[in-house]
Amino acid sequence: MSRRALRRLRGEQRGQEEPGLGQLGLESGPQPGQEETSPAPAGKGHRGPVCAGVSNRFELITAEESEDERSCGAERGDTRLGQRDTAGGDNNGAVTEETEGNGKRDEEEAEPDRTAMASNKPRKKKKKRKAKKASAGEALEDNDLEDIDSLLEKIEDTNGLSPQSQGGLIADSRPLLYVEHRNLNPENELKRYFGARAVLGDQRPRQRQRQYVRSTWLTAPKNTWPRYSKTGIAMQLVDTRRGVQHFTFEHHREYQQVQFKFLDAVESMDPNNIVLLLQMNPYHVESLLQLSDVCRMQEDQEMARDLVERALYSLECSFHPVFSLTSGTCRLDYRRPENRAFFLALFKHLMFLEKRGCPRTALEFCKLILSLDPDNDPLCVLLLIDFLSLRAREFAFLTRLFQEWESHRNLSQLPNFAFSVPLAYFFLSQQEGAEPELSQARERAARLIQLALIMFPSVLMPLLDHCSVQPDARVASHPFFGLNAQISQPPALNQLTSLYVGRTHSLWKDAAVMAWLETNVHEVLHMVDAQDPLVEESEHNPGSDLLQGDVRHEGDEEAGAGQDLNQGVNRLMAAMRDMLANIQFQEPPRDDNPDGDGDWD
Repeated sequence: MSRRALRRLRGEQRGQEEPGLGQLGLESGPQPGQEETSPAPAGKGHRGPVCAGVSNRFELITAEESEDERSCGAERGDTRLGQRDTAGGDNNGAVTEETEGNGKRDEEEAEPDRTAMASNKPRKKKKKRKAKKASAGEALEDNDLEDIDSLLEKIEDTNGLSPQSQGGLIADSRPLLYVEHRNLNPENELKRYFGARAVLGDQRPRQRQRQYVRSTWLTAPKNTWPRYSKTGIAMQLVDTRRGVQHFTFEHHREYQQVQFKFLDAVESMDPNNIVLLLQMNPYHVESLLQLSDVCRMQEDQEMARDLVERALYSLECSFHPVFSLTSGTCRLDYRRPENRAFFLALFKHLMFLEKRGCPRTALEFCKLILSLDPDNDPLCVLLLIDFLSLRAREFAFLTRLFQEWESHRNLSQLPNFAFSVPLAYFFLSQQEGAEPELSQARERAARLIQLALIMFPSVLMPLLDHCSVQPDARVASHPFFGLNAQISQPPALNQLTSLYVGRTHSLWKDAAVMAWLETNVHEVLHMVDAQDPLVEESEHNPGSDLLQGDVRHEGDEEAGAGQDLNQGVNRLMAAMRDMLANIQFQEPPRDDNPDGDGDWD
C-alpha cells in the first residue's frame, strides 16, 4: 500500500471522528487575559483522538512497538514546545506551526513504514522459531528412539575409552549369566542397524489407540492376539539353597483337562484339531508350540514366530513375583514335565531371532536358557553360545565364559570352544586399545589356535572346503590333516565337528582371519615334523586337557583337584554305562500250556 493511500485512509478515519475546537478554527488566536499558547498543544489535541481510535491498521499487530513510538513522539513534541516558547511571537508561531505541520506529515509518512517494518520483523522471527521448533522436535524424536548403546559409545569416544575395554569392565562387575532387559527386545537391535523410522514405521500412532495390556519383557503383546485370561498355569517357589532359588510350573485341573484334549488332537495327526482347540483356549502353551512347528514345516515363518511369542507371553504372565529373568540365580528343573514348555519356547524363539538377524538378542536368550539350569544344560546351548557371541561381537563375554567355566566344565574338549575362543582373541587383538593388551591377545590367539589344530585336526579341511579356500600343497599332502584324521575320530566328535563347521564357517572367510589361520597351520606342521611332545601326547591321549594350562593360574591347586575329580567321575559314569549295557535280564518262563498242567518249582 502506498503512502498516499495510507494518508487518504488516515484522513477518512479522522473525518469520521468528532471535530475538536482546535480543528474547527475557533481557537485561532489567544484570548485576552490569557497567556499566549503555542499551537503545539493543539497539535497534541489533534493527535489525541487519533490515538484513542484505531488510526493505523498496523497498530493492531504491533501494539507494543506503536506505544513505544507514541511515547517517543510525545517526548519530541515536548522538546518542540520548549523551542517554540523560547522563540515567541505570532509570526514565529505561524512559522513554527507550518514547520510542525510539515514535520507531522513527515512523521505520518514515516510511521507506516516503521510500523510495516516492525510488523514484518516478528513474522520472520516466528517463521525462524517454527523452523527451529520443527527441527528440534525431529531431533528429539530421533534422540528418544536412539538406543542407549549408541549414547554410551559417544560418551566413551569423548572420554577416550574404547568400547571393548569399557564393556569389559562393566561385564566383570556383573554375574557371568546376567541378562539385560533391553537386550531381550529385538526391536532395539534392529533400530541400531536400520534406524527407528525404518523399524517402527506407522506403529507409533497406532500404539496410542491400543487397549491396555500387561507389559512383559520376553515378548511385546500384539493387537491381533486374543484377550488374555488365566490359563491355569502357576509358578511356585520350591526352595532356596545358597542364594539360588528353585521354581517350578504347576498345572491346575482346568489346564490338565485341556492338556488331555491336546494329546488326543496330536494322536489324531490332524493339525485342524489343534486349531479348534486353540480357538477355545487361545493361550494353551503346548498347542501353540505344536502348531508353530506345523507352520514352520509349511514355510509360514511369520505365523510360526507369532505363535511362539504368544506362548512366551502366556508363560510370563504366570511368573512368580520373586522370579527374575536377569539375576541369573533362578533355576528350573528340565526333568519336570511342566517346565519343559518354557525351555522349548525360549529355544524356538532364540532360533527365530537368529534367523531374523538379531544375534545380540538371541545371545541374551541363550544366556537366559543357560542360567535356568547351568549345571545340566538340557538343551545344549553351549554348542551355540560361542557362535552367537562371535556374531554379536561379544568377544569379552566369550573369553570370560571360557576362563571361568573351563576348570569345571572342560570347555576345551568341545571343538566349538577350542576354535571360537582363539578367534575371539584374534578379533580382540584387531581392535583399538593399549599395545600390551593387544599383544597379549595376539599371543593367546596364536597359542590357542595351534592347540586346537593339534587337538582337532579333522576340522581344518572341512572348514577350508566350506570357505571355498584351496590349501597349499604342503597342507594338502600332509597326513596330519588328511583324510585319516576324519575317519579315525569317534562318531560323536564327527557330529560336533560338522555342526561347528556348518554353522560358523562364514566367520572364517575374512582375509585377515585366513592369513592368521594359514600362519598357525604351518606352525603346527612344523611342530608335527619336529615331533613335539604336545603332538605326541594328543595322539596317544586324545581326551587330555591340552588347553588347561592356558587358563589356569600357577598354584591353582584347588581347580586342579576339582578337575581331576570331575574326570574321575566321568570315567566312573562311563564304566557304569558300559556295565549296565552288558547286563542282560532273563525273562521269566512263559506258560505255554494254557491249561496250567505245568509244574512250578
